[in-house]
Amino acid sequence: MSFVNKARQAYNKLFPAPVLTDFPAENLPWIDKKNPDIEGFVRQFPKATQLPYDLTEKLHFWKENGYVILEKVISDELIDAYLADVQELIDDHKKYDINIRIDRPEYSKHPVMKVRDVPREIIEGQYIKIMDFHNASVAGKKLMLHKAIVSFLEAIFNEKVVAMQSLTFLYGSQQETHQDFPYVVPQVPSHLAASWIALEDVKAGSGELHYFVGSHKIPKFDWGNGIFFTGESSKNPTDFGRYLSAKCEGFERKTLLLKKGDVLIWHAALAHGGEPILDDSLTRKSYVCHYSSAQGYFRHRHDLVNEPVRYNLNGADVFADPKLKEYENSFKRGESLNQ
Repeated sequence: MSFVNKARQAYNKLFPAPVLTDFPAENLPWIDKKNPDIEGFVRQFPKATQLPYDLTEKLHFWKENGYVILEKVISDELIDAYLADVQELIDDHKKYDINIRIDRPEYSKHPVMKVRDVPREIIEGQYIKIMDFHNASVAGKKLMLHKAIVSFLEAIFNEKVVAMQSLTFLYGSQQETHQDFPYVVPQVPSHLAASWIALEDVKAGSGELHYFVGSHKIPKFDWGNGIFFTGESSKNPTDFGRYLSAKCEGFERKTLLLKKGDVLIWHAALAHGGEPILDDSLTRKSYVCHYSSAQGYFRHRHDLVNEPVRYNLNGADVFADPKLKEYENSFKRGESLNQ
């Protein structure tokens, strides 16, 4: 355990935070408050007339359903550059300290490992997440902070967007239904959203993403110590899954069959997961990114003390990884590409 984490645990024991049953009302994003004036907001939002979609319509849809889909907003060229970076990482994996998560039984004791220490056949298989490859890949940063994504997130947060982390998938995740906010916690917990970028056309049977329309409104699960999953929680993800299964009854369940270049953006509390892979020959290449606001995420999670090194694209920030400085922007295929 790092010194920072030990210090944080000691502080929390001395000065325990109040147990939360919901996001604090005082810093909710404006659109999550009761009866937001969406039309009034759009009238004063500078980018509203520059977007390839009707922002008023999208914001009403987001408020009601907890997600939006932006169709074909990302170019094949940028996606192909990122996929080439991913392939280079796999081909030369023994050179890199970049982390991957392996959700296979034989790796259950140490699911997060350096890619250099994992056999290639495992890296290229199912149950793998490449973690935070955007730090090494210029194309990954440009995908993460694409202008179409940033503009919508700026609208829902009504402030500067900050990207937090990314996960790259070659196959469907097959994850149980879950919500993101108990696990991904920025400094302001309600300032959280995610994007799911289709890196290829999604085919039926590939382990498609599923989600429950409007489920961002259900009451939040109590882990025994509030709404976030921590080392002090008395309940576990299995309990959480049972709770969501019961609460999502009656909500429409949809599966996602996006085309390459389409983007799903979802609310921190939208219940979602991965369908079983029915055809092992099918990949489901996708790129998942989590975001907060400048107010909500102002220190890198690997260094809560020092001011982060920032990269800015389209008015949004992403932080350099203080633990892997030597890899930052080392995959340069995306440098010449526009978003």
